[in-house]
Amino acid sequence: MKRPSLYFTEAHDLFRQSVRQFIETEVVPHTDEWETNRRIPLSVFQRMGELGYLGLPFPEEFGGVDADFWYSVVFLEELARCGMGGFTTAVSVHEYMAINHISKAGSYALKQRYLIPAIAGEKVAALAITEPDTGSDVSAIRTTAILTEAGDAFIVNGAKTFISNGTYGDFATLVVKTGGATSDTGGKSGGLSLLVVDLDSVGITRTKLNKIGWHSSDTAEIHFDDVRVPADNLIGQLNKGFYYLMESLQLERLVAAVMAVSGAQQALDWTLAYLNEREAFGRKIGTFQAIRHKIADVATEIEMARQFVYHTCWLYTQGDVVVKECSMAKLAASEMQKRVVDTCLQFFGGYGYMEDYPIARAYRDVRVGTIAGGSSEIMREIISRIVVDAVAYKPVYDGAETKA
Repeated sequence: MKRPSLYFTEAHDLFRQSVRQFIETEVVPHTDEWETNRRIPLSVFQRMGELGYLGLPFPEEFGGVDADFWYSVVFLEELARCGMGGFTTAVSVHEYMAINHISKAGSYALKQRYLIPAIAGEKVAALAITEPDTGSDVSAIRTTAILTEAGDAFIVNGAKTFISNGTYGDFATLVVKTGGATSDTGGKSGGLSLLVVDLDSVGITRTKLNKIGWHSSDTAEIHFDDVRVPADNLIGQLNKGFYYLMESLQLERLVAAVMAVSGAQQALDWTLAYLNEREAFGRKIGTFQAIRHKIADVATEIEMARQFVYHTCWLYTQGDVVVKECSMAKLAASEMQKRVVDTCLQFFGGYGYMEDYPIARAYRDVRVGTIAGGSSEIMREIISRIVVDAVAYKPVYDGAETKA
C-alpha cells in the first residue's frame, strides 16, 4: 500500500509515470549508442521540449509550464534513473542552471531569443563559469568583457573549462569580469557580469575533453579571442553577476542532491535484482547475512538523505534563502551516492567490473559528484561560514533586473 506523501500529490504521481515511461522507452535503449558516440542528439532535447519537460519551472509566456517545484523534483529523480550520469547532467545544466539565469534576470528580448528555443529543445545551453586557473574561486575569474567605445558590444577574451554542453551546445550563459568596463567595479565580487554568448561566434574555439565518466555528455574547454557580444546580451545588471551566481547556486546544488539520491536508489535497485538472481555456495547471495546487513545500511543512508533533501526542497518552495541547507544536501547526498555505488558494485563481484553491467558505468559517473557543482570541500567551507561565523545571506533578485 502506497503511503501518503507530504510533498507529492496524485498529479505528481501521474507525471512521474509519464516521465518514467519516457526514460525507459526513449532514453535507456540508446544508452550504448550515446555513451559510445559521447554525444546526445538534439532530437531528444526536442522531444523533451515537446513533452514540456524542459519548461517545467518557466512562465507559460515563453513556452514553459509554470509548474510547482515538486514537478521538477519528480523529473530530476526520474531523469537520474536512466543510468547515464552524462545525460542527466546535460539536461539539468541546460534547464536548471544555464537558462535559469535568463529566466530570472534576462530582458524580454533575451527571453525571446534564447529562453523560448531552449524550452522547446531547439537550442541547447551551457553554463560557463569555471576557468583553467581559478577552479572554485568565482571571484578570481579572469575572462574579461570590455565594453566598446560605442557601447554597443562587449569584447570577450579568456577561457573556460569543464563546460557541460560546451562542445555541441548553441549558446552559453557566460560569467565574465566587467569591472574594467566601467568605473564602477563594485569590488572584487561586484566586478562580474553574466552574458549570453552564441557558441558559433567568430573567435570561439571549443575543445572536447576526454572524461573518465559522463561519456554521453560533451564537456569542453572554450577559448574566447576578441569575441564580439552584443551589449543587449547582458543578463540583468552590470557587475551584479557574482550575486546572481550565489543565488542560483542554491538551486544547482539542490538539483545535484535530488539526482544523487535517486541515482543511489537506482544503484540499490540494480543490486537487489542481482542479489535475487546470483547464486553462490548453493543459494542466492541475498540470503547471506553479511550482505543483507550491508544492504540495510545502504538503504538507511539513502532514506535519510532523501528525507533531508525533500525538506530542503520544501524550504526552497517557501522562498527561504537556503544556502546552508542546499550546501548540506549537496555535500551529504553526493558523498552518500559515492559510498553506495562503491558498496553495491562490490556485491556484483567480478561482473561489477564489466562494462556490460550498468553498475560499472555508475561507478565511473559517480566519482565526479563530489567535485562538480562545488566540491565537498567548498560545501564544508560554506557551511562552516554560516554555522561558525554566523554569515547570513539575503535574496538577490528584487525585480529590478528586467526593468527597462
